[in-house]
Amino acid sequence: MTKIPYKTYLTEDEMPKQWYNIRADMKEQHDPLLNPGTLQPLNTGDLYPVFAKELCKQEMDTTTRYIDIPEPVLDYYKTYRPSPLIRAYNLEKALDTPAKIYFKFEGNNTSGSHKLNAAAAMAYYAKAEGLTSLTTETGAGQWGTALSMACAHFGLALTVYMVKVSFQQKPFRKAVMETYGAKIIPSPSDTTEVGRAILAKNPETGGSLGCAISEAIEVSMKDDKCRYALGSVLNQVLLHQSIIGLESKIAMEKLGEYPDIVIGCAGGGSNLGGLMSAFMQDKLTGKSNSRFIAVEPASCPSLTRGKYAYDFCDTGKMTPLARMYTLGSDFIPSPNHAGGLRYHGMSPILSKLYHDGYMEAVSAEQNQVFEAATKFCKLEQILPAPESSHAIYTAIQEALKCKETGEKKTILFGLTGTGYFDMNAYMQYNEGTMTDYIPTDADLQVGFNGLPKVD
Repeated sequence: MTKIPYKTYLTEDEMPKQWYNIRADMKEQHDPLLNPGTLQPLNTGDLYPVFAKELCKQEMDTTTRYIDIPEPVLDYYKTYRPSPLIRAYNLEKALDTPAKIYFKFEGNNTSGSHKLNAAAAMAYYAKAEGLTSLTTETGAGQWGTALSMACAHFGLALTVYMVKVSFQQKPFRKAVMETYGAKIIPSPSDTTEVGRAILAKNPETGGSLGCAISEAIEVSMKDDKCRYALGSVLNQVLLHQSIIGLESKIAMEKLGEYPDIVIGCAGGGSNLGGLMSAFMQDKLTGKSNSRFIAVEPASCPSLTRGKYAYDFCDTGKMTPLARMYTLGSDFIPSPNHAGGLRYHGMSPILSKLYHDGYMEAVSAEQNQVFEAATKFCKLEQILPAPESSHAIYTAIQEALKCKETGEKKTILFGLTGTGYFDMNAYMQYNEGTMTDYIPTDADLQVGFNGLPKVD
């Protein structure tokens, strides 16, 4: 029998030419976004002041199953895609498991992550509309780096509000973004009204993605040639990230494989939503019954301990309300190394699928995650990002279950990117100074108390 190769690539001709819109196959749609003033469902035009118009249409589209990827975006994708599907033979051997473990590696670009897939689309649509600049937020820095790259390519100015604790932990992320021409501001800052209000209330705060989103939106709304771009959570983001799952499915078909379990880290939902898209389509249409597992940090457990409720997507309460699993927009996570997994809510699409029983969710603590990351990098020779390492941890746990039961399952997880900007975290783990923080029920109740009252 021919051994399955370590790495499987698609040819240029095999690359997907369309994104997949999972909403077209969902049995029930998630509840609509609400206007924060009237609490009435939004229409497409309500989003025009915030996002590029084509993105607004994609955000609200529930029926178009496949959407053509514009040629300029496809051309840009070809500079770093397709990404490899890799068989983790060394990890399998070390675990002595009958399971087959695959991972889709999205770290083969300067941003070091999957975020460039959505950034390229957003920058393109903004440029095509005649806009001149974008604003955004970033947590660990992958999204800010990716959008900096895309804006430089398509000729747009960019201002990035970076969560303050990440800004302090990762100075080299700032340097990379500035190299691509972006302006970086630690959030919360004194450059916006919402930032000043947050600092007045809590001067020592390390910030959150919710804070940074508020600041970025405030700035974008003051310039009619500027729009805001969000790197996770939104329907449009999961659409653009579907390229990951589509490529994965084609690559696995070439190998005669199909995953029994699909695992992804989950902060706002962009990575897992993209990885699972093509396989979740099969589950929604009755063609398969794979398991889908979202892995989140125990320090920010929106799915596993949050409430399924309408909430603001930002701390400043400037955004529409979305029904999602949330810890409350006032929740400020601990300044740990979960990186981009520090958002208070989860994608409405993923929240709905989880609520309806199509996927599972688990949480993991920091030391567990870095133990898995260290094992993985020694065996597979890739230093994983802390976010991705949550998926690695759970993939290992599922493979060990197969060892106990003797089941020969096929596991697929997403390796969203590399950890080269996260060396402070690895140093803390290696030195034994890394701590685990799990919010108490009382801590979480503070965020829940601020949830808007929506019938």
